[in-house]
Order: sequence, then structure tokens, then C-alpha cells
Amino acid sequence: MDKVELLLLTSAALFALGLTGVIVRRNVLVMLMCMELMLNGVNLSLVTFAQQNGSIEGAVLVFLIFVVATAEIALAIPIVLLLVRVKKTLDIGAYNELKG
Repeated sequence: MDKVELLLLTSAALFALGLTGVIVRRNVLVMLMCMELMLNGVNLSLVTFAQQNGSIEGAVLVFLIFVVATAEIALAIPIVLLLVRVKKTLDIGAYNELKG
């Protein structure tokens, strides 16, 4: 197994672990952390492909994903904290009346 295959396998494992956490867990904060884990898995694969091809586009895309993920967390955490103040729980089932 060479370095690229190992990095892509690690990337797939990170993404699968994050996806499993989003599907299985009911805690809102844990689900947010698992979504970030999924983004990190994608970032690792993009960096691997960029390094393998010798291009800069993958690194630029990783930077943009980090910016979007930071903005997502900066907005999601205060919203979740406000919802926890109202409902007094982190269980995702308690927020089903927020559906549009």
C-alpha cells in the first residue's frame, strides 16, 4: 500500500465515521462535530489528489471549505445554544416543530 492509498483510505474512514455519527447520534452538538469530521475527510482526499496531480486547485478548494465550515460553526453553535435554552435538551427530536 502506497502513501496515496493510505491517505485516501484514512479519508474514507473519517467520512464514514462522521456519517455514522450523524445517522446514529441524537445529540445536536455531536451531530455538528460529526459533520465537521466528514468535511475533514473530504479535505484530506482533496489535498491528496492535489498533491498527486501537482495542482493548486485542490488546496484552494480546501481553503474555501475551511472558510465555509468556520462560518457554519460560527452560526450553528449560537443557534443551538439558544434552542437549548428554550427546550432544555440537546435531543434532535425535541426540535421537530421547527420544520418548514
